Amino acid sequence: MENKGSDEVETLKTKFVSVWHNVKYSWALKLKTSFSRNSPVLLLGKCYHFKAEDDDSVAEACSEACDEDSVVGNAEAFRKDFTSRVWLTYREEAPPLPGSTLTSDCGWGCMLRAGQMMLAQALILHFLGRDWTWSEAMALQPLDTETWTTSAAKRLVASLQGPSRPPEHGPHPPLQSQAPGSAEEADAHLKEMYHRSLVSWFGDSPSAQLGLHRLIRTGLTMGKQAGDWYGPAVVAHILKKAVEEAMDPGLAGITAYVSQDCTVYSADVIDSHRAPRAGLPSAERSEAPPTSQSNQPVSASTLTDSRAVIILIPVRLGGEKTNPDYFNFAKSILSLEYCIGIIGGKPKQACYFVGFQDDSLIYMDPHYCQSFVDVSTSDFPLQSYHCPSPKKMPFSKMDPSCTLGFYCKSAQDYERISQELSKVLQPSAKEKYPAFTFVQGHGRDYDLSAGLTPEKREWPFIRDPRRTVTTTGDFVLL
Repeated sequence: MENKGSDEVETLKTKFVSVWHNVKYSWALKLKTSFSRNSPVLLLGKCYHFKAEDDDSVAEACSEACDEDSVVGNAEAFRKDFTSRVWLTYREEAPPLPGSTLTSDCGWGCMLRAGQMMLAQALILHFLGRDWTWSEAMALQPLDTETWTTSAAKRLVASLQGPSRPPEHGPHPPLQSQAPGSAEEADAHLKEMYHRSLVSWFGDSPSAQLGLHRLIRTGLTMGKQAGDWYGPAVVAHILKKAVEEAMDPGLAGITAYVSQDCTVYSADVIDSHRAPRAGLPSAERSEAPPTSQSNQPVSASTLTDSRAVIILIPVRLGGEKTNPDYFNFAKSILSLEYCIGIIGGKPKQACYFVGFQDDSLIYMDPHYCQSFVDVSTSDFPLQSYHCPSPKKMPFSKMDPSCTLGFYCKSAQDYERISQELSKVLQPSAKEKYPAFTFVQGHGRDYDLSAGLTPEKREWPFIRDPRRTVTTTGDFVLL
């Protein structure tokens, strides 16, 4: 009887905490983000300027900030590009999360959501390319305070009465639509299929390939529970395992790599490009049709032995606060088109950094509670997966712990990317060490404690392998 009473109290406590978070994060203040018309805006390698396009000073200003080829337009083009990125936020009324009775990640799942957004950007590059934008992006309306007044109060009452249980859903059904006529319409239709399938992989259901339930289940093997706060390094390893274990044929052509102690081992990355996916023999891949059984599009790379690799690099850019010497480094990273962003944020408040203007980061905020969406239907609404309202934050408020992400299509691309990043990583006169480094060979080939001078022993990416230490989430300060 005592156990039964204790369980009831715990259930009631969980319900009240969930209700509080639902109310807190269902509120969206109607605040407009200010952008300067005199400075270029960088968004995942694309450069925008908000002055008139016929102003001669525009091209000059953008050229100084980024490559000339990436100067792509004005405020409207920026808004369409930003809104086309996949936005993943807190959700409520989902099926219970693994190992718990929680039906929402409000208040604790922000880093997982930021990681999902970075992974989604990698998949957009993989399937659709950097120039893709959503055709309905400009139709979205900015978030405002009406969201709370129209829905959150009703959800509060409903939550106290008892949580609803959405039905479990299985594989994505075939998309039912009339075949487009022209080649241009057919291409747009195919890209929209990729877009919809991609979003469905992040659904809040146990069957979603890269959904919150799968990430939580993976986190359980690393000592994390639903309701815990996840750091950017832990999330990098969770994302890697989730991508590797995904069974959808559409994800067979991509894998992930996480650096070790701020070091990217080139041979390990190249092996990741070439190795066949576990559980999916090469012969099976070569015979696979270009679409899955559920008519979800798959990449052409699934038909070969070559895979794209998502490179995730956990770093720490300072001590208690981010070292200002790394601000320009972060800007350089976000100016690269193969960069898929940075997950980090403020202390205990994660967000997904996608760009910058002057000394402010541009980010997507997961701290917004939305209702469960059943992505198993062929026409589920996409609007809640795209954000029309960018936010800005000074670099000085950025937490030093973060994970950098890059998309690499092939081993040849990796050679080019590693060379370009090595130039970006060259320490300035103020910096003592690079944020991370590239090393030839495999990680297992290095006895990091042997043959080192005392000076090199101080490098942040070197540790004695004979010492038993926990490296996930722990960093040597730069």
